Amino acid sequence: MSGSGNPETIPVPTTRGRPFANGNPGRKRGSRNRTTITAAALLEGEAEELMRKAIELAKAGDVVMLKFLLGRILPRERPIELELPLMEFADDAVEALGCIMPPCRRGGLAQAKPRH
Repeated sequence: MSGSGNPETIPVPTTRGRPFANGNPGRKRGSRNRTTITAAALLEGEAEELMRKAIELAKAGDVVMLKFLLGRILPRERPIELELPLMEFADDAVEALGCIMPPCRRGGLAQAKPRH
């Protein structure tokens, strides 16, 4: 009789977020996988020449390469400082939001001038 649903043969799903058995924390933080190590070995000594070629391509009008290089060079975020009121209670968030919204309406916090 097929499909009897014998509990001994039904696979038990693993809990998401816990891929390793108890006592096995997995790979150490910062360690590299085999593919990364192989790629680094292949590129060893070639980085300067490859970077020069990438710059040449960008200067010659390769827009994708230009975006790639600028994305690596330019900072992604420009942190700003805003003087916000002390928030001790949930109601204080309304006043803090009132300090943040005007710069947002004018074009974003990135253009807001810090208040000191």
